[in-house]
Amino acid sequence: MAVIVSFDFPGSGQELYDAVIARVTEGQGFSRFADLPNTRLVPHAAGPVDGGFRVTEVWESAEALEHHARTFGPVLADLGHADVQPTIFPAHNAIVR
Repeated sequence: MAVIVSFDFPGSGQELYDAVIARVTEGQGFSRFADLPNTRLVPHAAGPVDGGFRVTEVWESAEALEHHARTFGPVLADLGHADVQPTIFPAHNAIVR
């Protein structure tokens, strides 16, 4: 079952997001994010919200998210955001073009 994940980064902005993406994609850029091996991400969107930055994603399963968390979790920790806890809930439907 697909899961929806939302990360909020209060007090942070696009600079943190860009740093995480650069590290996770090893400098390949966000357009190549979905091409990383074993990444089963459906859509990914990020942007500013009042007082911070939000990233929302849909993963094909909780297991796919957990697998990828092994990559981005340490990056977030290294950048000082180990305490960020996402909101995760099951998707009733996910439409992919």
